[in-house]
Amino acid sequence: MDKSLEKSLAKWLKSQQFACGIYLKLAILCGLLNGAAIIAQAYCIAQILQGVIMAELPVNQLMPYFIGLATLLIIRAGLAYGRERFSFEAGKRLRQDIRQAVLNKLVALGPAFIKGKPAGAWASIVLEQVEDLHDFYSKYVPQMMLAAFIPLCILVVVFPLNWAAGLVLLGTAPLIPMFMILVGMGAADANRKNFTALSRLSGHFMDRLQGISTIKLFHRGEAEVTQIHQASEDFRSRTMSVLRLAFLSSAVLEFFAALSIAVLAVYFGFSYLDHLDFGHYGLGISLFTGMFVLILAPEFYQPLRDLGTHYHAKAQAIGAAESLVELLDYPLTHTAAQSGNEMIDLNKVDIVANNLQVMSLDGQCLLGPLSFSIKAGQHVAVVGASGAGKTSLLQALLGFLPYKGELLINGQPFNAISMAHWRKHLAWLGQDPQLFHGTIAENVALGRPDMSESSIINLLEKAQVADFVKQHPQGLYSMISDQSSGVSVGQAQRIALARALSQQASVFLLDEPTASLDEQSAEAVMVSLSQAITDNTAIMVTHKLEELTGFDNIIVLDKGLLIEQGNYTSLMAAQGKFYQLQQQEANV
Repeated sequence: MDKSLEKSLAKWLKSQQFACGIYLKLAILCGLLNGAAIIAQAYCIAQILQGVIMAELPVNQLMPYFIGLATLLIIRAGLAYGRERFSFEAGKRLRQDIRQAVLNKLVALGPAFIKGKPAGAWASIVLEQVEDLHDFYSKYVPQMMLAAFIPLCILVVVFPLNWAAGLVLLGTAPLIPMFMILVGMGAADANRKNFTALSRLSGHFMDRLQGISTIKLFHRGEAEVTQIHQASEDFRSRTMSVLRLAFLSSAVLEFFAALSIAVLAVYFGFSYLDHLDFGHYGLGISLFTGMFVLILAPEFYQPLRDLGTHYHAKAQAIGAAESLVELLDYPLTHTAAQSGNEMIDLNKVDIVANNLQVMSLDGQCLLGPLSFSIKAGQHVAVVGASGAGKTSLLQALLGFLPYKGELLINGQPFNAISMAHWRKHLAWLGQDPQLFHGTIAENVALGRPDMSESSIINLLEKAQVADFVKQHPQGLYSMISDQSSGVSVGQAQRIALARALSQQASVFLLDEPTASLDEQSAEAVMVSLSQAITDNTAIMVTHKLEELTGFDNIIVLDKGLLIEQGNYTSLMAAQGKFYQLQQQEANV
């Protein structure tokens, strides 16, 4: 990974600490108090050993030290528990904040952007990669403070007793972070590649799982199994490379910590044997001094070793942060405002487009320039061959795609209207509507959870699907599984129509609502739609041209351009592109 990128990601991770609230500071405080308790505990143990072994004092004279030692053990246990709890809470709050920011960003970018990646890839970002930030904030960040404070405090109490031991500790301490950095240099890059492989595997597997019927029908089962195996093998290989770095880091840190403690032990051993005579300021080395320093020596290196152990959490967080930052910093190129004018009256809607160009998220022109006018209450159809730009026009009106030119809603620029306010007055129905896992009632009342059962039944009757619901043993509370499992395509479409009718909308945007239905279901849906849109503005994309005789205006698109518009009779009389499409449909 590029060093400048790694630094910018580390800076971004640091900037998110505010989301942890006070819990991160409390976790650090518990660690600092625990460090002070460690020094006090070592002092009590050294005094007890000095008194028992060298001074041969009775136990009752050492009782204050025993009581202090027992009290410190209880205090340290409480501090360790508090630190873990506060650390977890800090990480949890951070994850909640980041996950909410990711979801808000995805909502702002809209479905046109989301469809650019498989669902599994988004699931990996929202779930796994956000989760992988937890250890950075709950363990690594607090340990950074402790790794600086606790060794410094130990040096402060050791140097006045023995400067040689203090120099050994001071001289060997930098070895641990130095080798930690050397070992960890490639860890962030390995984690980034690991996340990329995981995202690829998640997306690949979910796509194949959703299309399992097509795969089986075309006898592609074995080939897809081979591809999934290759993707999972790539992920396994990258995961093992990350683990190798983690284990290597731990082994190196343990080696140098053990070596440093051994040097201290040898120094005090030879000092007690009178082979070494320095470091004690001419006062001699007592058993208290040796035991106090040797007890503190492992605690001196422990924060540094823990920092090394948690260093992979930093590398892991940097690897995870790359995709998160890329998403969160993705520019909102939509010219539709997420917040804007909410005072405009949208109970009746006029739409005017002048030299309108609908753009893709990467700046390519998908449609236009085109100009048209739709009066309040008019019904307009948009027709054309596949790829002509029909759905792109609806996506722009929904606020999911940016545009250039002029688009006016009741005389106001579209990009000045609040999207939330605008969408409250929209009803959308597509050719493949999404029904969510839940009851029929929950799907119909989506967005209006306070809707009564009688209102839901009334909407189902308007959508001509109430008979199916009433015949079901569980009625409104019959379950719909994932991917609309449990209902037919026609039933799913009419349930979605009931949901659209619940919006009490001023504008209906219909994207081939009968494309995947049989003739009887299509007729039922169109009858219901005709009744629902009688007094409302409606724009419908369709390939079924025979349904358009009653529409006020028909816009004909070809290769992203408006080439004809008028009513059914005038377009047929002109024998242009619309006439050709009609003839092609009749001959099918």
